[in-house]
Amino acid sequence: MIPTPAARRAPIVRLATLAATATLAALALAVTLAPAAHAVSSSVRSACMSDYFAYCSSHAVGSAALRGCMKANGPRLSPRCVDALVAAGEISHSYVQKRRSASAN
Repeated sequence: MIPTPAARRAPIVRLATLAATATLAALALAVTLAPAAHAVSSSVRSACMSDYFAYCSSHAVGSAALRGCMKANGPRLSPRCVDALVAAGEISHSYVQKRRSASAN
């Protein structure tokens, strides 16, 4: 007996449906957990928006890559952004002073 075309496609359709469901579940989990893991305060967003677009817009907001980019561009960041980062606990005041001293030399 030769299977019909529909019968031959059935396992493929089930596999594709299962893969799509698993992908959606993983995406939903990532979206749910991401804000908690890398939350950025609204004050930091507001204060650092222009710095973000000037230096680090290729990185996702809240990502470790963005934090690294902002750290690398620290001496160029606006005072408003630096103050917001200090207030949010993203960086310490002593770290800012060390970076300023190092960039002045």
